Parts: sequence; structure tokens; C-alpha cells
Amino acid sequence: MKTVKLATAIMVMSLVSVSAMSCKDTKKETSGNISHSEMNHDSNNGHHDDMNSESNSMEMNLQDSGAQKIVADYMALKDALVATNKDEAAKAGKQLETSLKSFDISSYTAEQQEELKDIIDDAKEHAEHISRSEIDHQREHFKTLSKDIIDLVAITGTENTLYQQFCPMYDGGSAWISMSKDIKNPYYGDKMLTCGKVQKEIN
Repeated sequence: MKTVKLATAIMVMSLVSVSAMSCKDTKKETSGNISHSEMNHDSNNGHHDDMNSESNSMEMNLQDSGAQKIVADYMALKDALVATNKDEAAKAGKQLETSLKSFDISSYTAEQQEELKDIIDDAKEHAEHISRSEIDHQREHFKTLSKDIIDLVAITGTENTLYQQFCPMYDGGSAWISMSKDIKNPYYGDKMLTCGKVQKEIN
């Protein structure tokens, strides 16, 4: 009888021990699964954040490229007026009009969008006039167009340092922007090429 009782007790203890170990293993598996799941979740979150960051960066680049294209076309127009080249100025005016029309303002704030709409509408009108006018009228429209582009850059910012320059002689005083500090006057061309001064840097 003692032997039977002892054997039974050993069996019971073995079962308890196996059951306890099995429970520990289950806990390990569960904890391993949770950890793996959490890691996947964290990893996915990181990936999602990266995607958001890339998307925002792409959006900013698209904005920048649109604004930079407008500035580049404006510079081509300015250079044509410096050279007193009516045909090149007309071509640059047409190109600028196209860039202004295709500029996507949707990613700016509502307030900025309102301002940009007004600026772009006005600038398009002057660019259009420049594309079909004589040199004197091109320069008249360039004066107001320059103010529009200065206002636009104040909202969009610029990748390159620009220089706001000013001629006190033309039409009571007229501004323009350039990528160089050197004064090359688009209002008078070679008649008064260096007439003017740098008013400020735009960064």
C-alpha cells in the first residue's frame, strides 16, 4: 500500500510539474507574440511617419518648384528688358503667364491662398500684356508685375537669395528683383544700365 501511495504521489507531482512548465511555455509564447506584434506596430508606425514625412516633403518640393519656375521665368523677362529685346521679353512674358496659370496653391493656408489668387490674377494680366506689347509698354507692365512677384515670393519663400533693387528715376521710382547684387536696370537698359541700388536681400 505504501508503495502504491508513493507511486501515486510521484505521478501527481509529475503532472503538476508538467502542467506548470506547460503554463510557463504558454506565457512565453504569448509574451513573445505580444512583443512581436508590438514591434510590428511600432515598425509600421515608424514607416507610416516616414511616409507622411516623405509626402510632406514632396508637397513642399512641388510648391517650391512651382514658385521657383515663376521666379526663373520672371528673371528671363527681366534680362530681356535689360537687353532691350522686345521679342525675347514677349516670349518670356508668355512663358511666365503659363507658369502663373499652372501654379498650384492648394497646399498653402486659406489666407495665403486668397492673397496668392489676387497676386497671380494681377501678375497674369501684366505678363499677358508684356507678351504682346512694344518695349516701352512692356516696361510699364513690368513695374507692377515686379511688385506682384515680390509679394508672391514673400509668401512662398525662395531657395536662392534674391535682391530687391530700386531705380529712383523710372516713373517716380520702380523696384524689381534680381539674382545678382549687380545693378542691371530693366527699365532703361543700356541707356542707364547701372542706375539703381539694392534695397534689401530676400532669403
